Order: sequence, then C-alpha cells, then structure tokens
Amino acid sequence: MPPRAFALPDLGEGLTEAEIVKVLVSEGDVIAEDAPLLEVETDKATVEIPSPVRGRVTKIHVQPGQTVKVGDVLVTFDEAASTTTALRGAPTAPPRPAATAPAVDAPTPARAGGPVAATPATRRLARELAVDLRTVRGSGPGGRVTDADVRAAVGGAPAAPAPAAGRAAPARPAAAKPLAPVGLEPPALPNFAQWGPVERQPLSHLRRTIAERMTLSAALIPHVTHFDRADITELDAIVRRNVEPARQRGLTLTLTSFLLKAAALALRDHPQFNASLDPAAGELIVKGYRHLGVAVATERGLIVPVIRDVDTKPLPELQRELAALAQRVRDGKATLEDLRGGTFTVTNIGALGGTGAIPIINYPEVAILGVARAREEPVVREGRVVPRVLLPITLTFDHRVADGADGARFAADLVRRLERPEQLLLEW
Repeated sequence: MPPRAFALPDLGEGLTEAEIVKVLVSEGDVIAEDAPLLEVETDKATVEIPSPVRGRVTKIHVQPGQTVKVGDVLVTFDEAASTTTALRGAPTAPPRPAATAPAVDAPTPARAGGPVAATPATRRLARELAVDLRTVRGSGPGGRVTDADVRAAVGGAPAAPAPAAGRAAPARPAAAKPLAPVGLEPPALPNFAQWGPVERQPLSHLRRTIAERMTLSAALIPHVTHFDRADITELDAIVRRNVEPARQRGLTLTLTSFLLKAAALALRDHPQFNASLDPAAGELIVKGYRHLGVAVATERGLIVPVIRDVDTKPLPELQRELAALAQRVRDGKATLEDLRGGTFTVTNIGALGGTGAIPIINYPEVAILGVARAREEPVVREGRVVPRVLLPITLTFDHRVADGADGARFAADLVRRLERPEQLLLEW
C-alpha cells in the first residue's frame, strides 16, 4: 500500500489556517487511528488533531510555530506497518452505551479505504462517547459527520437528514443589489530606524487573526454607538449580600452573569440585534436562539467563548457555566464548540477601570455590549441628592440593520432589566 499523506483538515467555522503548537509523535512511531497527532492553534482555540489512520509515521512535514493552511500536508503515513507492532496512543475506550437506532435511514459505513470526514472536535466527541465514526451516517456538507450525528448514535436526538440528491433549494425572492465593501490598500511604512532604534516583534497567530477580524469588521460594518447608564444600586447590593453564601455553595457571584441574562432577555424583544446580515442576498438572518459570547482576557489575547441559550437558564446555572467556561479559556483548554455559534457579545472591562469604551462588533454578529466600571455618584431622586451606583454601558451596532431609535430602545430595555434585578432571578 503506498504512503498516505495527511493534510490539515477543514476545522469548520470558516477556519482556513492554523499554527502548529506541538507535534505529538515522532517519525517511526506506529500509532492508532484517532490517536493524538498534533496540537494546532486557530483563531478560536488550541485543538488536538487526531490521526485519521492506523499506521507508521514516515515523515513529519511541519514543526512548532509554523502556520499551515487547510490542505497543507502535515504527516505522511505507511498504513502497511506491521499490525503486530505495539500502537502508540491506542484508545482504551469504555464500553459503548447501548444505542437506540434512529427512526431515519440506518447508518451506513464510511467510504471503504478512507478516513471518515469529521472535524477534530467531532472526532474527540466520538472518542468520549465511544462511537465508531465508521458506523455513523454523516448529515453535514459532503457527508461530513457532525456532533449531532455522533450524539444521535448513542441515543440522542437524531440529526436533521441531509437534503435529497437533486432536490432544489426553495425559491428565494429576487435579492437587492449586493452591498459591496470598499477595499483600502495601506501605504508603505516609512523607515522608522532612521529616527532611532526599533525592534520587530512577530505577531502570534492569534494576534494576527484578531487583527484581521477587527479590520474586517471595521471595514465592512458601519458602526454606531448608543451610550446609557443603569442604576444598579439594588443589583450591586444583591451581589455583595450574597457573595459569601454563594461561595459556600461553590459559586462565585459576579455582575457579568446578570449582564448576560439581561441582554439575552432584551434580545427576545429586539431580535434584529440577534442576527447576521447577508449582504449578497440582501437579507437579515434573524436567529431564534440566544447564544451569547463573553470576552475573556488571556495572556494570549482576547478570546470570546459562547454560552448557549442564555435566556432559558436560571442565573445560578448561568454563573456556574460562565465560571467554568472562562477557566477553560484561560487554561487554554477551550474547544471549538466552546467558541463558536455566538449571536451577540458582551465585553465587560469594569475590573480594569475606565469610564466607557466603544468595542468593535464581533463579525458576523451585528451588535456588541460594552460595560465599564460601576461607580457611586450623586443622583437627584424625588428632589434629594442621594448616592447611587451607576453602570456605564455602550451598545455598538450595525447601522445597516438598525437605526438609532432601535438602539436606544434596546438599551433602555436592558437598563430596565438591570434596575429590576429581582425579576432577573425569577425569569427564564
């Protein structure tokens, strides 16, 4: 059997390149299928690439620090290696749970002689659930096995069936003229060394990706920002009063969980901010779920993990999930599933100070909530000057999908919810 070259697979979410962090095998190793092969860093997370085949590693084509694109060859295997050789990384999976076959078509084996089409995150999920990917029918593009397919194989909800071959997509009304972005070519930089010493520091893969995405967002989206302040005196008192009781229950109570909850509930009533714009089709894609991203500062840069269905979760559950997710991100253990699918982002810089900020929208979302440090200030209430805790907020949104009045109404709804924290504790 001729040697087989293994290229960087499609990692999903439109990711086109990654940086090699670690090579976990050596040339000459005989490894099992799905054994850890490499660690790569994308703009989303550090992920583990498993081996697609069982065989001997004959050539490693990459090294740590190298940036590779989807389709670049990473490793070459000799699949004809002796099957009697001890395998490195052979899985020791627990007994597979009994699975009830879905009512849809029975799973069919993967194409003979080739690896199953699945992202690294899906392969990892299959290992955790002891599912043989060869027995799973893929419902993704090109027959790719998805996470939903794997869960369906162990008795979860079956994945939506792939469209029948030859079936045309539903007719769509004639679209408006595409909204084309204006491209800018930056001028050449001057020679800064002529004025004094300089040092060139290479950007990390994550920092380059952040720079590219922020430039894309700023170039494509006409940003507009609405400023407001919420009187969170009662909310601040609730947080302070319950810090110790919550800690005794293993819970760290923070303002951010209340912000996420209030934003998710406000998005129910203002769905145009929980959307993405399809300029080519001239359509607004309004999402029926509220998966909120929360910006987390790490040593590597700003990363935005996603909490799903925030509007339906009670605050204690939301706080636990937020704490666990943020810790995984800081430890570099977040998965791609932790970092994708967001519909709206909250960035809270209050712990670092400042009186306000105008964040850049997390493309392809259409809005982002910025929060600064809450401060006690004098406020006139019923003719008397009293101290109140005021929280500055900024709602930055895509002016193509909402007007200033829409932004003002959304911000007012958010403020109202933050100023009535007892309702946030009861509403889900």
